[in-house]
Amino acid sequence: MTGKGRIAAVLGPTNTGKTHYAIERMLAHRTGVIGLPLRLLAREVYDRIVGLRGPSVVALVTGEERIVPERTQYWVCTVEAMPVGIGADFLAVDEIQLCADPERGHVFTDRLLHARGLHETLFLGAATMRNAIAALVPRAQFLSRERYSQLVYTGSKKISRMPPRSAIVGFSVENLYATAELLRRQKGGAAVVMGALSPRTRNAQVELYQNGDVDVLVATDAIGMGLNLDIRHVAFSGLRKFDGRRMRDLQPNELAQIAGRAGRYTQDGSFGVTGEAPPLPDDLAQAIQEHRFAPVRKLQWRNAELDFGSAGRLIASLEAPTDDEWLTRAREADDLMALKTISGRDDVTGRLQSARDVRLLWDVCRIPDFRGISHTEHAELLGRIFEFLHDLGRVPDDWLARQVKRIDRSEGDIDTLSKRLAYIRTWTYVAQREGWVDDVAHWRGATRAVEDRLSDALHGALTQRFVDRRTSVLLRRLKQKESLVADVNDKGEVTVEGQVLGRIEGFRFRQDKTASPDEAKTLRQAAMAALRPEFHLRADRFYNAPDTEFDLTEQGGLMWGDQAVGKLVKGDDPLKPTAEAFADDEAGPEVITKVQRRLQHFIDRRIAAQFEPLLALSRDEAITGLARGVAFRLLEGFGIVPRAEIADDIKALDQDARGLLRKHGVRFGQFTIFQPLLLKPAPTRLRLVLWGLWQGLDAFPESPPPGLVTIPHDAQQPQGYYAMSGYRPAAARAIRIDMLERLADMLRSKDTRGGFEATADMLSITGLTLEQFADLMGGLGYRAERGERAKVKAAPAPAAEPAATDAPETVDETVIDSAPPTGLETAEAPEAAAAPEVVADAPAEADAPAEEEGPAPAEAAPAEMEVFYTFTWAPRRQGGGNRGPRRAEGGKPRGEGQKARGDGPRQDEGKPRGKGGKPSRGKGGKPPREETPRSFSARPEKKDRIDPDNPFAQALAGLRDKR
Repeated sequence: MTGKGRIAAVLGPTNTGKTHYAIERMLAHRTGVIGLPLRLLAREVYDRIVGLRGPSVVALVTGEERIVPERTQYWVCTVEAMPVGIGADFLAVDEIQLCADPERGHVFTDRLLHARGLHETLFLGAATMRNAIAALVPRAQFLSRERYSQLVYTGSKKISRMPPRSAIVGFSVENLYATAELLRRQKGGAAVVMGALSPRTRNAQVELYQNGDVDVLVATDAIGMGLNLDIRHVAFSGLRKFDGRRMRDLQPNELAQIAGRAGRYTQDGSFGVTGEAPPLPDDLAQAIQEHRFAPVRKLQWRNAELDFGSAGRLIASLEAPTDDEWLTRAREADDLMALKTISGRDDVTGRLQSARDVRLLWDVCRIPDFRGISHTEHAELLGRIFEFLHDLGRVPDDWLARQVKRIDRSEGDIDTLSKRLAYIRTWTYVAQREGWVDDVAHWRGATRAVEDRLSDALHGALTQRFVDRRTSVLLRRLKQKESLVADVNDKGEVTVEGQVLGRIEGFRFRQDKTASPDEAKTLRQAAMAALRPEFHLRADRFYNAPDTEFDLTEQGGLMWGDQAVGKLVKGDDPLKPTAEAFADDEAGPEVITKVQRRLQHFIDRRIAAQFEPLLALSRDEAITGLARGVAFRLLEGFGIVPRAEIADDIKALDQDARGLLRKHGVRFGQFTIFQPLLLKPAPTRLRLVLWGLWQGLDAFPESPPPGLVTIPHDAQQPQGYYAMSGYRPAAARAIRIDMLERLADMLRSKDTRGGFEATADMLSITGLTLEQFADLMGGLGYRAERGERAKVKAAPAPAAEPAATDAPETVDETVIDSAPPTGLETAEAPEAAAAPEVVADAPAEADAPAEEEGPAPAEAAPAEMEVFYTFTWAPRRQGGGNRGPRRAEGGKPRGEGQKARGDGPRQDEGKPRGKGGKPSRGKGGKPPREETPRSFSARPEKKDRIDPDNPFAQALAGLRDKR
């Protein structure tokens, strides 16, 4: 199109107001057309003109979008979609320097040579085009415009030090995503702008940046094409790009076009590099600052006078050369490649019967490869569309509906949604072409709706991945130094400006785990606005809370409800640990001191209550001498001391001293000196914590389950664990010390040298099977011999009573016959009690069959056999794996030489028993001397032949001396 109107070239760097000037000139005419390089920029200019003139007179025409009102006066288009033959009064082409672009340059060159307005034509672009325009458009006038602001090179900056309102420009999707991800962790996120985005997605992302939700924009070189954004600094993360054919370095004028986006109107801007991009050479940086570049010497050109006589003639016309020194034939574009591929197919060749068919094929080949798939696949799709249009005159609705339906899904990640968005652009383009579909309005609306849904989903995915709204909001408010609205709800969640930053647990702030280390400082700074007053309120409630709200864990942790508020640390005394509070420094010294004082009160009262018998013993001033020493050892042992460790002291105690200790509940057992009240579950649990703390253990062993008489013996437990737990190891199991003393009472009446069998009471109090009991006895120093015999029904016999003890039994000294299975098989104990299989003092002839009274029946039933064990005292010597009691230096078991309770000669030895087998009591409750002979006939008579390993050796020797 030619015209006699004014032709002007408005040339200059970025930020000179060229596009704004063109819009003003167009609106000064009745009709006008403006061609822009990007669909995004076209949408921006369209929105601006609609705001000035209203939507009824403004059209938007791009490859994928067509909004054309009936009374259109002004056309806003991409350069490829410009209607050049409508006779508009005004015509403008922006970014005219793209005439030199290898990929799209021939389109801009064609507009420069042929597109004209009736009254006015403007070409807008860089000053590098002055000579070329002067040569090719002789009538053109030139208007030079100076940049409104200065542009300064600032060198290289780390991404973490990027100033506010910056744009980081990359040239690959991978680079953009990596940069945006880093910015999310360090600065709360970034908006992402790429040329492949739909206008809807691009506008939504730009809005994030423009309204301050994020402070950094990550973009491709698409922002260099006239997009007006509030950018103060531009940083290049790379200096090479893929131009569709190869990787190449960016030209100085291309760098300047992008860098020029920094600084809007009169506000100065800066540019530099970041990431792996090397610093710009000094001369290049100086050229960009001064806008000095080599002029364009060659424009990309492709013949516009096409011959549609045949496919071959069309291809030849497209490849026609030029003899103009300013023009160079453009490289083979995608549409020409598609034309060559499709026209060579036999099924297509047969359909090319006229110029109309060839023109239709050319129109189809000009569908852009939005999908970016292989050339062959793209050509296959175009061939199918051509077949539909040639044979049917349209693309079938059902086929098009299937293509669109496959794409209309808004789930998926960024890459998936981006691909779907690219695919829908193909069908949006098809729907825009007049006559290609039956219902143009329907398909334009349908494809546009799918694009909008995918655009919104893509914007959401980009925002979710690259924007941390919480951090970005807080950063913005903190920079503005505004008072933040902070709150702590009843769940302990800390919110600032509606953003959840974490939780308050006790007196510590637990930051949201999704926050990166780079965000931690910002989030904590914002959270303190809510936490400081909350800490003081909590400290007041905490200090006044009753002890019932506190608890102590088995690892020494101090709990307030379900929140950890402190821990115990080793003090100067085993029974006086120090409470250490868990509180953030930001809570302040007043809060920390108050919390620590309250925790100390709690643990002091807990120890005083649980260890009251032991503490009372330590405070009794009437206890002196050796008794004071024994009391001190009990204090050191938290109320439990193995008798072997203080055997000499115990022997030396007189009866008065023993009486003073017994007043405080001290029991002088054969194996252990202890206070039975401290064997209860609560004191035991506390004792293990205090003991583990005093021993400096990294992890404290757990307390045994309450109520169990025996537990498995684990050799991996730290030394002293079982004593502090109230148990004594014996082979594969450990037995509770109070029950061990009851068992010892039962064993005193047995012939330990001649051998004896276990009674039902022995099995019952230990809760063990016969085999387990045999193993336990082996651990206590007895040899167990297994045997079998015919089972005979035993006559009912009264249950044996244990010997009297010198201290009350603990409250939980009951047979645990309903305890949960723990490997003890305690269920067998009651059965043994009901029908005992072991008969005490059974005659040796019991193994012989009963005397027959008559002829044996023809088929006698086999006798039922039973297993029994005979136990004899046979401790192993030291060095021989002795699992029994430790031996004293004199060769006697420590604390086991006495026949009574281990605290001196028994007062009831040799005295007659009363009814039921109990010793009859004389005056003062003491049983009279036993007059019936003892069953020690198998023992040697001479002193030097007494077995030194027998736990009752000393008692036997005393009996012999009395006799």
